[in-house]
Amino acid sequence: MTLNTNIKFIRKKKNLTQEMLASTLGISRSKLAGYESSVNPPLDTLVKISDTLGVSVDILLREDLSSYSEYKLRELLETDQFLRGRKLRILATTVDEQGRELIEVVSQRAKASYLAGFADPEYISELPRFALPFLPTDKKHRVFQVDGDSMLPIPDGAWIVCEYVDDWLAVKDGERYVIVTEQDGVTFKLAYNRIQSEEKLLLCSANPIYPPFEVEIEQVREIWKYRLAMS
Repeated sequence: MTLNTNIKFIRKKKNLTQEMLASTLGISRSKLAGYESSVNPPLDTLVKISDTLGVSVDILLREDLSSYSEYKLRELLETDQFLRGRKLRILATTVDEQGRELIEVVSQRAKASYLAGFADPEYISELPRFALPFLPTDKKHRVFQVDGDSMLPIPDGAWIVCEYVDDWLAVKDGERYVIVTEQDGVTFKLAYNRIQSEEKLLLCSANPIYPPFEVEIEQVREIWKYRLAMS
């Protein structure tokens, strides 16, 4: 049976780490490692793996995907779903007693733990939260506190309201975003979209003393589009 090797093969083809896929599936990294070596997952987990990787259960069980040509693989895999950020995880959020989504607040102090807890509903529920009635209800918003002077005239300590971006290919050049990455944590920058051509984002500061830098899209965990600042 090629199931175990297929899971590992497709995960790597989609540039997903074991940690990323395991987080999406809601299992431990060690358990996923077992599924990629010799342990067969239970049926419900296999269905989740199939949905997440964009490959049918039948193909995972019956086909040796490593023998496919690159062209056939491109036809089979929904690779753009990874680039868009839609296959990585379900956004953790909070709601009020009427079921309306609340706006969580990530302070400078909370940024240190946000990278580890952003996908944990329990962690998100412990953040301060409130409602802004004038924001559109069909979008998810979160408040981040600016750290440093790299995005002047928005000053250090300002609070910025941001809108969740569920399609990473929609990132617009030169606009302001909060980018959450594996390497740099929570970063507020001007973004330039290089996803389709290079699978990267170019991040620049408004303050010219700070040099621009690139991040691999596989390092990105969340993207939030800047909407407004509050003192």
